[in-house]
Amino acid sequence: MSDKTYQPSINALRTFVSLAQHRHFGAAATELGVTQPTLSQALGVLETGLGCRLIDRTTRRVLVTPEGESLLPKAIAALDAVDEFVAAADRNHDALTGIVRMGVIPTVAPYILPTVLTGLAAELPELRPQIIEDQTARLLAALRDGTLDVAVLALPTEEPGLTEIPMYAEDFVLALPADHPMSGRSRISPRILADLPLLLLDEGHCLRDQALEVCSLAGVEVEEGRTRAASLTTAVHCVAGGLGVTLIPRTAVASETASGRLVTVEFTRPRPGRRIGLVCRSSAGRDADYRRLAGIVADLVAADGAARHDDETASLTL
Repeated sequence: MSDKTYQPSINALRTFVSLAQHRHFGAAATELGVTQPTLSQALGVLETGLGCRLIDRTTRRVLVTPEGESLLPKAIAALDAVDEFVAAADRNHDALTGIVRMGVIPTVAPYILPTVLTGLAAELPELRPQIIEDQTARLLAALRDGTLDVAVLALPTEEPGLTEIPMYAEDFVLALPADHPMSGRSRISPRILADLPLLLLDEGHCLRDQALEVCSLAGVEVEEGRTRAASLTTAVHCVAGGLGVTLIPRTAVASETASGRLVTVEFTRPRPGRRIGLVCRSSAGRDADYRRLAGIVADLVAADGAARHDDETASLTL
């Protein structure tokens, strides 16, 4: 039974959150700058005060209990609120200084980061981005458990507790081998995908789902081949080798066609595409700062001409 008068300390909550994230006492102690016995004692006091077990520790593993899993989002939200309270007390505080942990999906990261990181260094010289490239589901989980501050994702995510800040929109184009019979065409209808061997990325990539949505909206039933790729670059190499065709976002065109073995063809209007935005925890209370960051990223990407600001987003309906 919990002590109804018990009020957990901020340090105790940080102990619990760090252990839940790292699943390792040594790593959590290092992050918090304390010894492992101190960490264990703080966790024990928290569990006693709450009257429930939050962490199961064995000689081999550290696990979060079901009670701990249900309380973890609330602990993260409480720490976010405390951090925001402290930040608000400092009139000169800017969340866009120091380390910002930024997740980016694999079909975006290699194509915008060279431009974006250079631009951010000029626009926000005190910002130190830490980039984590991963698939959408894992980045959303990292946002929820507090191991990421923001993530660059395809919208909408429609995840409760997260704020989506639209940044830019881009069209999809069809990637073909350079010697393909359709390589000289200026425009094609998405319905032509019914007659082409479409290569898709592996499960878990949002670009795979987007490509299937394009086909569905065009009334095309996709018969998948045996070739599937874990990355867009691999899919492009397979296309160049004559194994099929694939859809790529316009921001990827310059990089993926540099070899000369691949050409791209645009779709007829309304062109299929996707929206990319910056996603953060709503409880972080840093909307203004993150909207500023999103605006800078959107300007940098749109300046290359491969994408447009999200207020110019074209309809995805075919």
